[in-house]
Amino acid sequence: MNLLIKNGRVVCPATALDQVADVAIADGEILAIVPAGEVPKGFVADRILDATGLIVAPGLVDLAVRLREPGQEHEGMLASELAAAVAGGVTSLVCLPDTDPVLDEPGLVEMLKFRAEKLHQSRILPLGALTRQLAGEVLTEMAALTDAGCVGFTQAEVPISSTQVLQRAMQYASTFGYTLWLRPQELNLGKGVAASGPLATRMGLSGVPVAAETIALHTIFELQRATQARVHLCRISSAQGVALVRQAKAEGLAVTADVSINSLHLTDADIGFFDSRARLNPPLRQQRDRDALRAGLQDGTLDALVSDHNPVDADAKDLPFAESEPGATGLELLLSLALKWGQDQGLGLAATLATVTQGPAQVLGLSVGPDLQASLGRLSVGGVADLCLFDPAAQWSVNATEWVSQGRHTPFDFDLTGTWLPGRVMATVVGGALAYERTPQA
Repeated sequence: MNLLIKNGRVVCPATALDQVADVAIADGEILAIVPAGEVPKGFVADRILDATGLIVAPGLVDLAVRLREPGQEHEGMLASELAAAVAGGVTSLVCLPDTDPVLDEPGLVEMLKFRAEKLHQSRILPLGALTRQLAGEVLTEMAALTDAGCVGFTQAEVPISSTQVLQRAMQYASTFGYTLWLRPQELNLGKGVAASGPLATRMGLSGVPVAAETIALHTIFELQRATQARVHLCRISSAQGVALVRQAKAEGLAVTADVSINSLHLTDADIGFFDSRARLNPPLRQQRDRDALRAGLQDGTLDALVSDHNPVDADAKDLPFAESEPGATGLELLLSLALKWGQDQGLGLAATLATVTQGPAQVLGLSVGPDLQASLGRLSVGGVADLCLFDPAAQWSVNATEWVSQGRHTPFDFDLTGTWLPGRVMATVVGGALAYERTPQA
């Protein structure tokens, strides 16, 4: 389908493009980005989208999404969560392997990609399990999983108890140029349900100290120095963690890092009166940590902002805080919470959008195919046409009952405070096809 997007403000952080223009799309690629009325001769649009007053940006790239399928369909179906992705402007997402069965075999990865492609919505980039069954003992066949389409390897939320296994994984990954995606969490210190501190003590909740993150980071960095492996650190949550990542980058280690929308905006005080919607991994920490995370994302110490989308069903969430399942829905919040952070920090639109487009695309780097590598997180003539059209002037109140995602729980759905967020996705284009268009009443 030939698609023409007219009169939108085209903003692309990767190419420093910021102008009112028309975007012509043909055969799944961007044919031209030109001033209004200067569409190439011979181009005939099958569909025209009037983007007057809208921002036309690269499709968002989300590095932390659980699709809940296979095996946990009661908490999220592949169709529902990919539909939620395009409703949030996310055109490419990295999905974690902690499904049932675990994504530790090439056939499972190929099946997941095949089913996702049939839905013609957001593009999935799977992470393979680092160890079989995520048990932390035997390494998976990384080469075969890479051939099946995996962009990296991770333990998800399951820490590796054996440093020797982690060292071997890094040696193997370094030899073949693979990236390990590690959530820094020391096994024995990370078993609590809230961040250690005065609030957790007063509430009688078992705590997760900052040391759970920093000890793991020190271990990872020491092994990196020995193996030269490339590591992406998932969901940094503390001020000390940010400082250690900053030091590692200054040293020249091949490390990137991300932060979740939850940790970027909320603190442990948002647990309120044992609100299980704020039961998360990593746990919400103190204000000084949140401020350091915000500054780290702004100065580039943290490379990307992620939704940490983890839909949890009511039976597992509507329980006493310590017994509830950690997780929150976030795909449909990613863009607006990025814009809110940018406004709070006084950043320009391009710098804000870079954290959910250019930044995560750079994290993926060579892990994706050459065609996608050249166009992921950017708008470029000849590149894959992945775009997000949103209204920067829109203000909307979080109401999870209206979401596309099967998940209905988020710490931003505060009934009493009435959280209002900026920016609303109006349309999403994936591979040149219109994958989502907001209806007037939505």
